[in-house]
Amino acid sequence: MTILRGRILAVATVLLLVVVVVVVLRTPRERPAPSVAPTPAAATSDGPAVIVPGRPGEPAVTRPADQVRPDPSPRYNSPDVWFVRMMIPHHQQALEMAALAPDRAGDRAVRALADRIRASQAPEVGVLRAWLDTRGLPLEAAGHDHATMPGMQSPAALQRLAAARGADFDRLFVTMMTAHHEGAVRMATDLLRAGADPTLSDFANAVAVEQNVEIDRMRALVDG
Repeated sequence: MTILRGRILAVATVLLLVVVVVVVLRTPRERPAPSVAPTPAAATSDGPAVIVPGRPGEPAVTRPADQVRPDPSPRYNSPDVWFVRMMIPHHQQALEMAALAPDRAGDRAVRALADRIRASQAPEVGVLRAWLDTRGLPLEAAGHDHATMPGMQSPAALQRLAAARGADFDRLFVTMMTAHHEGAVRMATDLLRAGADPTLSDFANAVAVEQNVEIDRMRALVDG
């Protein structure tokens, strides 16, 4: 009996081992999760950001420098250059006329008007000269006749103004400066229709508004 029990125990042990092996073989092994390649970071521009002006009524936006293409259109055109070259001597003549007022004008209002003209137009001449300088353009060019500009006064008229005193000076000054201002407004209006430089367009608009205001003041002096 002892031998029989030993054999039965051995057979049971063998069967148990067989069952364990079969179970192990049939159990599916867990596969390792597939490795995911890291997604490359979105390319970023190392260049500086550029502020791009918006259209009229729209705000400016900031874009990477490599996404901004240069504007192929010219930043200025020939009417812009003509306006600057003509407006410089035009302003200079107004300053010449205004410089006569302190010693000749009889009306304080005329002297005050001349002071305002000198205070506004002298800096504007500097702005116009700088516009030419930054673009490497000469101050003068062939074919520009200053005497034919709208509102320009003749040398003879300037001599009569310089010789006048008191009320005669006031009358001549207002008459000549009104015509001079009207010429400047005409030149500025022409540029607003034909120019390409937005900075010059702003300048021309300011000239037209300012000098129209002064024209009204001079007409009020005459009417008074």
